[in-house]
Amino acid sequence: MTQTLTAPSAAPSSPATPGKSPDAAATPIPPFIPKPPRNFRDAGLNEVLVESLILKFLLSCGSATGGAIAKELCLPNAPVIELLAQLKSQQIIGYVGAGSAGDFTYTLTDAGREKARRYMEQNMYVGAAPVPVEQYIAAVTAQTISKLQPQAHQLREAFSDLLINDRMFQTLGPAINSGRGMFLYGFPGNGKSSIAERITRCFGDTVYIPKAVVVDGVIIKLFDMEAHEPVEAPASSIFRTAQADERWIRIRRPTIIVGGELTMDALEVQYNATTKICEAPLQMKSNAGTFVIDDFGRQRMRPIELLNRWIVPLEKRYDYLTLPNGKKVRIPFDQLIIFSTNLEPKDLVDDAFLRRIPYKINVPDPSEDEFRKLFEIVAPGMGFELNKPAIDHLIETHYRKTGRPFRCCQPRDILLQIRNLCRYAGKPLELTPEHFDFAASMYFTVM
Repeated sequence: MTQTLTAPSAAPSSPATPGKSPDAAATPIPPFIPKPPRNFRDAGLNEVLVESLILKFLLSCGSATGGAIAKELCLPNAPVIELLAQLKSQQIIGYVGAGSAGDFTYTLTDAGREKARRYMEQNMYVGAAPVPVEQYIAAVTAQTISKLQPQAHQLREAFSDLLINDRMFQTLGPAINSGRGMFLYGFPGNGKSSIAERITRCFGDTVYIPKAVVVDGVIIKLFDMEAHEPVEAPASSIFRTAQADERWIRIRRPTIIVGGELTMDALEVQYNATTKICEAPLQMKSNAGTFVIDDFGRQRMRPIELLNRWIVPLEKRYDYLTLPNGKKVRIPFDQLIIFSTNLEPKDLVDDAFLRRIPYKINVPDPSEDEFRKLFEIVAPGMGFELNKPAIDHLIETHYRKTGRPFRCCQPRDILLQIRNLCRYAGKPLELTPEHFDFAASMYFTVM
């Protein structure tokens, strides 16, 4: 399972200064914009590949105008119309009727359907024409996070919905600027995952990625709606004079989060034997962004296996992927790797691995003042009026007397218990000692 960066609907779960949400700021235009190709050569494609995409598309939809075909392939109209004319002269396709502005509606002939089926046997990919892997590599280099150095004000803006103290900012800042990787470790519930999710915001911009890439004739799907958040690009005119190559899509810098479900297969090119289509591995999808390994040490694979798989990419910043035909392709390994764990890093991996992750950051329990501040932040957002004597009762009865440590997630979790109780009883939302006692009896019963 992958997870994309989203702001929490409830209140924060970790120690920071409330303020304006970073999402409210205007999204800057990325420095890299792929130029629209004028012809297939500019696009890095040969006519055979484009022909296969056209025929497979017509086989799936029955008929379409030349403009609709060009739009589906995300290619300029003129060379597509020219290729359609060639296919018409070869009796691979035929006219169904006239379209607007001198266009025609095309369909497959019997010979065309037979040829389209043969293309389908090679792979069933239909959609945007792929981008040559060389162009993708150049784009990652142009948009690399390693050249970005977020400053203190950018960190504070990115973490504005969390309670992060100055000491933690001073630790996180250099680690994020390194662009290499970090361990976030500490007790559960103190916001390691929340911190990791927001780190990409520090880089504060968007990037372009291709919807699919092609290498040695193998098409690899890269854009993933579950992993990437599209950003609306400037609209094209009626004549489709795009400002960017439409085979690419503008997204927020990706934040991909995986947990205990991570397997070694997810780090390799995923080949579907039925469709014969390849899917990019997770580290490729996270290029120019952040890749978070949550609950590190609890994956289905042993930590040493991940060490052996990534020891060279972490050092060299490139990876080798094996294609279904057995060939290997060199791909950038250009993301900030974050390992989030409740365990001690030295108990998980050896010195060789730890040396390649230069920053090991402990996320500590909040102080009592920070714990109280979390209630001040969370309660109004849930519809409660703050009741300091009731919070005093909670801390004295269920923390001091029991020796229980504070955790950053607990104010949110306890207030959710009280809100559910009040709604069930049909009573106004209210913080009382009795409500805190009830919530604590449920929440801490086995702790």
